[in-house]
Amino acid sequence: MGIDFHDEKNKYSYTTRKASDSWVIAVKTLIEVPEVKRAVDIGTGGGIYAKELADLGIPKVTGVDFSESMLDGAKINCKMYNEIEFSVGTAYDTLLPNQYAELMLGRALIHHLDDLAPFFQEAHRILTPGGSLLIQDRTPEDCFLKGDSQHIRGFIFSLFPHLRKIEQKRRYSSTLVKQELEKTGFHSLKEIKIWEEREIYTNKEDLFEDIKARTGRSILHELSDEEILSLVNDIDHSIPDGRITEQDRWTIWKASK
Repeated sequence: MGIDFHDEKNKYSYTTRKASDSWVIAVKTLIEVPEVKRAVDIGTGGGIYAKELADLGIPKVTGVDFSESMLDGAKINCKMYNEIEFSVGTAYDTLLPNQYAELMLGRALIHHLDDLAPFFQEAHRILTPGGSLLIQDRTPEDCFLKGDSQHIRGFIFSLFPHLRKIEQKRRYSSTLVKQELEKTGFHSLKEIKIWEEREIYTNKEDLFEDIKARTGRSILHELSDEEILSLVNDIDHSIPDGRITEQDRWTIWKASK
């Protein structure tokens, strides 16, 4: 099944969040932000992180996505940001010029790719000498942590073990990511782990509405409506009532050209 990124009804699925303080701190730790004059957010989706890059003070940000529907949502989401522009392209072919930007961000992108090499080659092409590539995604180890009142995603794989195979297949190990980066010619590799706040819910009902809508959770598009209700029921019995601060565990790799 999976999410259809080209479907008009999904164009706002990735526009409703804001990056957490932990993400901002991580980026500032890894990147000399004042040195970045132009950044590319590849797989920009709804433009959430294009906005964050602009908020960091980067004067020009280009959001690239293969879905025109997603970009329609992103343009609305970022309409107050003159620093941001959007264009249609893929991770393998951004259609951007050589040595275009000092920074490229690929967040929650590589698990959608069948092959890392052509993406890393494209990133290397459009980065300026000394430019940086930031990759943020989940390794299998990040995904399969036990579910609790903060790590809601863990309940998905506990209740539906068959999804573990799907998730395992589409997630890259840290070792492989670093090997492919080095093969492409990137150097000075760094890796960090962060817990990024995904959403704050006033109560469980708000969380459950988000899950039923499958908002920003592509793996939930592998489940039927009945299975979604089962997931909601399982979480309802597993966490207490009250305010919920949901977090996800991520790995971030930084590589230099």
